[in-house]
Amino acid sequence: MNQTAHISKTECDPNAINKKNMTEQTVLIAGGGHVGLSFALLLAHHGIASTLIEKNRYPYISPDDDAQRSHYLDSRNTALSRRTVQIYQEIGLWDELQSHACRIDAVQISEQGSFGQAALNKAEEKVESFGQVMENAWLGRKLLLAVQASPLITVIDGATVTNVAQSSQSVTIDIQVNSDSSADSQTRAKSDTSAVNEAEQVGWQQLTGTMLVACDGRDSTVRELLGIGTQAYDYQQSAIVGVVQTDKPHEHIAIERFSPAGPLAVLPLTDSDGDGHNPQQAGYRRSVVWVCRKGEEQQYLEDEKLFLATLQSAFGQRAGSFVKVGRRGAYPLTRVLADKQVAGRCVIMGNAAHTLHPVAGQGFNLCMRDAHVLAQMLASQVLRGEDIGDTQMLSRYEQARQKDQKRVIRFCDAVVHGFTHPNPAVKIARNLALLAFDKLPNIKPLVATYAMGLKA
Repeated sequence: MNQTAHISKTECDPNAINKKNMTEQTVLIAGGGHVGLSFALLLAHHGIASTLIEKNRYPYISPDDDAQRSHYLDSRNTALSRRTVQIYQEIGLWDELQSHACRIDAVQISEQGSFGQAALNKAEEKVESFGQVMENAWLGRKLLLAVQASPLITVIDGATVTNVAQSSQSVTIDIQVNSDSSADSQTRAKSDTSAVNEAEQVGWQQLTGTMLVACDGRDSTVRELLGIGTQAYDYQQSAIVGVVQTDKPHEHIAIERFSPAGPLAVLPLTDSDGDGHNPQQAGYRRSVVWVCRKGEEQQYLEDEKLFLATLQSAFGQRAGSFVKVGRRGAYPLTRVLADKQVAGRCVIMGNAAHTLHPVAGQGFNLCMRDAHVLAQMLASQVLRGEDIGDTQMLSRYEQARQKDQKRVIRFCDAVVHGFTHPNPAVKIARNLALLAFDKLPNIKPLVATYAMGLKA
């Protein structure tokens, strides 16, 4: 088998790492999506080395590449809570990210064909913003560049974990090199030659670390290898995701609209050349997440006019007229919760631990809080000179995250089921609840604090 995992480790300023906190212990990270990349950077911030294994091939990117968007309307986006922004600020990455981030100054909530409505305003809540909206492609690009620049992070892409074995002191994984490696994989990165030689041009390797963190998604291979079961619930819905252009500027307002089929979120985005903080930019681009009944999604993917007309009907004129839409994607909505998130020296994180409904945009932000807490706990172990894979410490991590996770899961489910229930009495009750939320004192600040991820 003449297949080589692409392994990269590039040089950066050694003064950027606090050497007195560095440790010989290493963390294996399975899954190099946004959560896996962010967790590796959090560990490096605390002087902890990691090896990140990603089954897909990363594209070759350079810091000097033109960062202009090639497709004005074709992108997926993520709403970053204030807490997530703070986490990226802590590791010194936010300055690189913010040029393509669009802040949320206000949130409007309403239901189609009903009287209830509510609003949150940053001035009333005395906050800088409720969060930021960013294109996934930009976030992933900057995370990958930062990972490639860290001497504490080794990346092996194009490889899949096939076995996990634990001992009292370490975790060993087998990885299989994927057969669909690209022809230019050897020239697309600034590779460490000795690291590449370690792959020995074979189809598999063994890697050993002090602990393993699985960030490999909803259908986690590592979770299955560890024998950890899941609880799954099919919402019988699909989320259609894309970017639209309206004839009315967004004014940094996020709008959450509920319809009989499910929630519809329209979020502000930066203009095509970035800089969501420039007052001279018009702001006609908006991210859309629209939930429809399962089985209906294909017609909206294929028929642009139908999609825009249906959005307009459900949304009214709150955002003006929907005039353009880009390429759309549809994703089945299923809640998947791991039966446990720690098994010995292994931790399940990200969508592998909890895949949630996209309502209120809580999923990724919850994952980031998990990653931040675990990185801090591992850093404390390093400062004490103790084992970062200590099973009792990892169990404490799992216990510490349960309150925040359960609260977010309950909230998401309550919103989904509460706003799709067809009973007229329930509909009246939820609209009265929206009015109460908008008028009663002390409720808004509490809800806003939780939504921003500032109270776990």
